[in-house]
Amino acid sequence: MLVAVYGIFALAAGARAGVQIATRFAEAPLAYSLSAFAAAVYVVATVALGLGGRTSFRVAVAACATELAGVLIVGTLSLADSAAFPDETVWSAYGRGYGFVPLVLPIVGLLWLRRTARKGGGPETGGGRPVGGGV
Repeated sequence: MLVAVYGIFALAAGARAGVQIATRFAEAPLAYSLSAFAAAVYVVATVALGLGGRTSFRVAVAACATELAGVLIVGTLSLADSAAFPDETVWSAYGRGYGFVPLVLPIVGLLWLRRTARKGGGPETGGGRPVGGGV
C-alpha cells in the first residue's frame, strides 16, 4: 500500500510539475522546480521501497528523509515568505493542497522501514538489514 501511495504521488507531482514547467515556468520558477524535485524524490522512494536489499533500504531511508526535510523546509518558507512562492508546490504549506499527505507520508515511510528492519529484514524481505540490526 505504501509503495502504491508513493507511486501515485510520483505521478501526480510529476504531471503537475511537467505542466507547470511547460506552460508557466516564468511565473514561479522556484515553485515549479521544487515540484519537479519532489516528483523525483517520490519516484526514487517508490522504486526503493518496492525493491528489497540493503542498498534499496538505504536509498529508501534517504528518499524519505529528504522528503520530510523538503516538506518541513519548503512548508515553513512558503508560509513565512509567500512572495517567494507565487504558486504552490507539492510541499507548500506542508502539503496542504494534497491534504497534508506529503507531510505524513515520509513519516509513515520511515516508520515502516524501521519496523521492517527490526522484524529481521534480510534482503529477501525488503528490510535491508540483518536480524542483528547491523548495517
